[in-house]
Amino acid sequence: MKHNKFIGAHVSASGGVENVPLNAMAIGANAFALFTKNQRQWVASPLTEKSITKFKENCAKGGFDSAYILPHDSYLINLGSPNEEGLQKSQAAFIDEMKRCEQLGLQMLNFHPGSHLNKISIEECLDKIAENINLALSMTSGVTAVIENTAGQGSNVGNRLEEIRYIIDRVDDKERVGYCIDTCHFYSAGYDIVNDYEGAFSQLDSVIGLNYLKAIHLNDTKKPLGSRVDRHESIGLGLLGLDFFRRFMKDSRFNNIPIILETPDETRWADEIALLRSFE
Repeated sequence: MKHNKFIGAHVSASGGVENVPLNAMAIGANAFALFTKNQRQWVASPLTEKSITKFKENCAKGGFDSAYILPHDSYLINLGSPNEEGLQKSQAAFIDEMKRCEQLGLQMLNFHPGSHLNKISIEECLDKIAENINLALSMTSGVTAVIENTAGQGSNVGNRLEEIRYIIDRVDDKERVGYCIDTCHFYSAGYDIVNDYEGAFSQLDSVIGLNYLKAIHLNDTKKPLGSRVDRHESIGLGLLGLDFFRRFMKDSRFNNIPIILETPDETRWADEIALLRSFE
């Protein structure tokens, strides 16, 4: 059966990136997310030719198209950092991650925009993020920078759609920038996708534009609307409820992009994917 929805999860890269497509196949996915390096370290060993070749072979074996693979950068990276040392480390690590995506033949790199750490204004932070995206794009080719919306926890920017739009407006190469909406973050940031589904997604389109939407992180949430707290929950067990996911799966606006689960219980991923498919 031909599916219009490309669903997977952020699967483990334990033992090497070449294992990721196999782990995605095991849960019945036709999309997946991964870390191309250890996300808790600034610097990682370069990818080997063997790993790169095997990764591509395993993607072909599983029928995974690079358009539906969404690598995620390290959580250490803060492209809006007010600290010079932190900023330089973040710049170098982000460029390295873009290059790793290039090597693996991948088309996107998903990342959290950054944090002002209460030391600079939100606008200054957003300006730095845009500058660093421009720098990384100028040093790489073929990989799109995909900005993820945040819940707005702590000093994180990117919880308001206007902030993501602000960054995109300042990226020179509009062909290589886009965004990813995390449904848990979206709800926690105050966008009521449960009681005002159409209104929230219309706002998304009017503020940023669905033409820039490159991916979805499909997560239920443990925390209430507008809480600005980021706590993912398994599909149907949180505050979004199954009706939201039913409606989402029938919504053609989200066809033909990677839809990635980052739900907390990985033993449920295969069942969650099957459940979502049943709503198509």
